[in-house]
Amino acid sequence: MPPFTRSRLGLPSVAVAALLATATVSAAGPAETPSLADYITAICSAAFRSSPHKEAPFLSDNVGAMTRMMVGMEITPSGDVDRDFAAMMTPHHQGAIDMAQAELRYGCNEQLRRIAQEIIVEQQQEIAAMRLALGQPLPPSLAAPDQPSDLSGGASPPACAPTTGLRKDP
Repeated sequence: MPPFTRSRLGLPSVAVAALLATATVSAAGPAETPSLADYITAICSAAFRSSPHKEAPFLSDNVGAMTRMMVGMEITPSGDVDRDFAAMMTPHHQGAIDMAQAELRYGCNEQLRRIAQEIIVEQQQEIAAMRLALGQPLPPSLAAPDQPSDLSGGASPPACAPTTGLRKDP
């Protein structure tokens, strides 16, 4: 194996380690240990720093989704493999839902928006199926992100340029 490998972000493993070290120093004072959320946010945010300003809200939503997902997946083993599996998969599926909702809020490609809608439905169904399999109560029903009762005011398609698929600046 070569001494340096590449991470999923396309960064050498040494760069990821440096990001972790930087996150440790910047996220915590000398006497405190940074949280898992601090580490994850630092790792996820680092690759997005050079992105276009107009994409910042979308990327911010995704960093939040990934951070909540990874923190939620950090469980204390219960001794029951099935419960632990569901306990870790539920935040994983919720992370996919949250990222799909960001696509619906900011994305312009109709095919990808349809896929995002399908992800939301499928992942919600899988969360419900896991809870039922364990005899747990179902989560409360919530409005879909594009329904008017959504607290965000509804997610109608963003204003996109008709030929490029890019959002129009307000």
